[in-house]
Amino acid sequence: MSAAESHILPVYSPPEQIFERGEGCWIWDDKGEKYLDCIAGISVNAFGHAPPFLVKTLTEQAGKLWHTSNMFKIKGQEELAAKYTRDCFADVVFFTNSGTEAIEGSLKTARKYHSANGHPERIDIIGFQGSFHGRSYAAINASGTPAYLEGFGPRLPGFIQVPYGDEAALRAAISPTTAALIIEPVQGEGGVRAVPEETLRLYRKLADENGFLIIFDEVQSGAGRTGKMWAHQWSGMTPDIMAVAKGVGGGFPMGAFMATKEAAKGMVVGVHGTTFGGNPLAMAVGNAAYDELSKPAFLEHVNKVANYLSQALEGLKDRHPQLVVDVRGKGLLRGIKLTINPKEIQAKLRARKVLVGVAGDNVLRIAPPLTIKEDELRQLIDAVDAVLAAQMAEASA
Repeated sequence: MSAAESHILPVYSPPEQIFERGEGCWIWDDKGEKYLDCIAGISVNAFGHAPPFLVKTLTEQAGKLWHTSNMFKIKGQEELAAKYTRDCFADVVFFTNSGTEAIEGSLKTARKYHSANGHPERIDIIGFQGSFHGRSYAAINASGTPAYLEGFGPRLPGFIQVPYGDEAALRAAISPTTAALIIEPVQGEGGVRAVPEETLRLYRKLADENGFLIIFDEVQSGAGRTGKMWAHQWSGMTPDIMAVAKGVGGGFPMGAFMATKEAAKGMVVGVHGTTFGGNPLAMAVGNAAYDELSKPAFLEHVNKVANYLSQALEGLKDRHPQLVVDVRGKGLLRGIKLTINPKEIQAKLRARKVLVGVAGDNVLRIAPPLTIKEDELRQLIDAVDAVLAAQMAEASA
C-alpha cells in the first residue's frame, strides 16, 4: 500500500521495508531479505527477536489469563515488584504500559510528595535542554526540545529547562518552588550522552541540600543496557523516583515507575491508576525477563561485548576523523556523532542490510539486542566502516 492509500496517521516516515519475522539479532522482511538489527526496536528487544524463553512464557500465560484490571490483585505484579525492590533503591512499584506513562506517574509522584508534606507550591520540574521524556503533554513539557511543543498550545507551568551540563544554570534555577530534577543517566533521543558519574552525585547532593527529589528516566538506559541493571548504579548514588520501560519487557509493551516509600508518601488510594498496566500477560513476561537480566553471567556478557564495541567505535573515529566527531554513550547504548546528517548513513547501512537508529545532535544511534555476539558486532563495524569510506570517496571525487 502506498503512502497515499494508508490510513495510518502520518506522524512517522518509515522506510519501505516491512518486516515479518525475526530470530535473535536478525530480522527478515516480506521479500525474504535478512538484516542485522542493531537498533532492537529502539532498545526494546533486549534478548533479540522471538526469544524462546519469552515466547514460552507468554504462550503459557495467554492460555490462562489475559486481563482483570487493577480492580483485583495480580500475583505477577507482587512477584515482580518484590524483585525490583530487592535489587534497587525503591520500596514501591507501579506498573504501566509504556515509558511515557512511567514518566507521567513519576512527575505526579514528585509533586504529590511535596503537597503531602504541606508544600503544594513546590511544583517546578527542572530538566535539561536536549532531553526526551516521551510524547504526552506533560512529558513534552518536561523534555528539553522546543519543537515537540510547537502547535500544542501554551507551555504547562512548572517545567524549567537548563543547558545540559551547566552547573551554574542549574544552581540558579533551584528555588523554594522546585519539586524535582529529571534526567536520563544516558540520553537516548537527545544525542546518546552519558552523564558523568560525578555529575549525578552532585545532583544528589543538591537535591538533599535543597529539599527536592531526583527522578531518573531509565526508560532507555535501564534493563541491563549499560552493563548494570540500571545505568545510575555505575555512579554509586540513587534517585528518589525512577521510570523504566523498553527492555524490561524484552519486546512486550510494559513499563513501571518506582520510588522510595518516603517519595511515594502522597500516592494513596484514588490518586493514580491504569486499566491495562501490570496485566497478567505483561507480568509473566516481565518476571521472566528480569530473571534473565539479573543473572550475573548475562550482565558479564553485556559488559564484554560492550567493551569490544567501544574499542571498535573508537577505531572508526580514528580512521574517519573528517566524519566522526565523537563516540558517545555507555554499554550497548552508543552513539557516533557525525559531521553529516546521520540519516544519510542510516539509509546507506540499511541498503547494506544493517539497521541502526539516529538521535539528536547529529548522532547515529546503536542499541543492539543485549545478546549480540562479537562476530555480529564486527559485521556492524565493517558495514559502518565501508559506508563512511564510501562517503569520503564521494566527497573527494
